Amino acid sequence: MKTYIFYCLLISVLLPVGGCGKKKQGIRPGMSSITEAVYASGKIKAEGQYQVLPVVSGLLSKIWVRPGDTVEKNQILFSIENLSSSLNSENARLALELSESNSRSGSDRLQELEQNVNLAREKYELDSVFFLRQKNLMEQNIGTRAEFDNRKMAFETSKSAYLTSRNRLNQIRIQLKNELERARIGYRLSEKQKGDFMIRSEFDGLVYDVYRSEGELVSPQTPLAVVGKINAFYPELQVNESDIARLSEGQRVEITMDGYKGEVFEAVITRIYPIMNERTRNFRVDARFVRFPSRLFPNMNVEANIVLAVKKNAITIPRRYLLDGNQVLMAENQKKEVKTGIRDFEKVEILSGLDTTMEIFLP
Repeated sequence: MKTYIFYCLLISVLLPVGGCGKKKQGIRPGMSSITEAVYASGKIKAEGQYQVLPVVSGLLSKIWVRPGDTVEKNQILFSIENLSSSLNSENARLALELSESNSRSGSDRLQELEQNVNLAREKYELDSVFFLRQKNLMEQNIGTRAEFDNRKMAFETSKSAYLTSRNRLNQIRIQLKNELERARIGYRLSEKQKGDFMIRSEFDGLVYDVYRSEGELVSPQTPLAVVGKINAFYPELQVNESDIARLSEGQRVEITMDGYKGEVFEAVITRIYPIMNERTRNFRVDARFVRFPSRLFPNMNVEANIVLAVKKNAITIPRRYLLDGNQVLMAENQKKEVKTGIRDFEKVEILSGLDTTMEIFLP
């Protein structure tokens, strides 16, 4: 009798509450709606949002805006100390003025060359007359051979001098024209470089943040501010590489945010960027709100479910009842193969192998 009592006590400790022979409870598949989705996280971005970066290095001499200021296209945001740039621009302006003066018709340089050409032409014409006269005399056997040779040499020399002076004038004109064009280009470049020290807004928008203070030394790698469009926001999502192949533009996205707990905002995918971030192994996916929250701010955290498929009145079972991806437990250690469809975090659709009258058990 004592042995029997001990045996029953031992059995009561090892078995679940309810006695030695209590049967394991099962469930039957149910009919419900099921949605398959891909999870993504990300941030809210303003349309056109960009970091303001200087083009040149230098001392930040003036900040013209504050966070929250609205700005217009080409409005000055920051000024960088530009003493050397101003001097270079002034030198380029003076060089341009000098070149314009030298190239102008009637300038001292051109006037001198034109006068030399005129003198050479007059001498050439005069020597030409003397040479032709002497040539006619020689044909009439008047005069000596030496006089004829002298006239001929004088004519050829003056002709050569005239052609040389004329070519020289043309060369100088081309040279002055090229110098003028180079001076204009140099002046434009110096003005552009001078303008690089004035950092302007790329479009009408809002200054969301300013990172620096006046007097700081900045370089082209130093972010100065964040500017974006006003009241125009979109979710920028990060999707894992294992899910990206199932996404396409136009798919519905359900957005949740910490700032709007309990609310779901509908959006659609507008762009899938075709390159993976090697560091995070994620792809960037942009979406557009269909229903906007009342207020949004850049860099707000968002979570998203990108809807792949929705099915109503589907036969479903809890995912924890599925074995090896395609089997369920029917009776004691009896497995049955099933064909599954879409699934969410809790349920999986059964396409064949089970109906709502069958009972399955938790593994």
